[in-house]
Amino acid sequence: MAPHFPFPPARLRWNHPPKRSILSQSAAEKEALRRAGLAARDSLDHAYRESASRRIAQRVLALPVFDAAHAQRRIVAGYAPIRSEVDTFALLDALAQRGFTLALPLVRDPRLVFLRWRPGEPLIRGAFGVSAPSEESGVLVPDILLMPLSRFDRARNRIGYGKGHYDRAIADLTQEKPVITIGLAFDIQATESIPAEPHDRRLDFVVTETETLSD
Repeated sequence: MAPHFPFPPARLRWNHPPKRSILSQSAAEKEALRRAGLAARDSLDHAYRESASRRIAQRVLALPVFDAAHAQRRIVAGYAPIRSEVDTFALLDALAQRGFTLALPLVRDPRLVFLRWRPGEPLIRGAFGVSAPSEESGVLVPDILLMPLSRFDRARNRIGYGKGHYDRAIADLTQEKPVITIGLAFDIQATESIPAEPHDRRLDFVVTETETLSD
């Protein structure tokens, strides 16, 4: 008499990969995309990055959200560029001249806080090599985030640097008020598709030296 098994053989139990396996595959894919994107960005020569950063700034300044009529009501958080990131200082200077209040992020791991900053004020090198205003500067809640990234796709999905700082910042900020998210990148950082996870939020805009992606 054949033995009776209360459950199907182990090889028949899984019709789909376990959820943890799917997530680990997604994380591995993102890490590979991140490394490739950063390597591609690093490969750009300094003169090209400077020129492209100026063109990106012009495109950002042309966005309706940065019309001078909004300046008195909106706080813009930029970032102090490190390594081969899009240089934002000329852009931030132009926004200050239009009357926008500016902030820069400070890493208080695992979160970011945004400290008031005016062009020309000194910056202090902090965690992860990121320069930020003095901690004596006032903490602000920005309406607009200008964000660096490692990769993006045409659906405006973003891969950052793997620490989740901006993911947490966006989640925290949106509990207080709507926030407009703008990713700044070079064309070479584009990829066909990025695996999105439930906590991921698409950027409202991605601005490169040749195009602006939005709805």
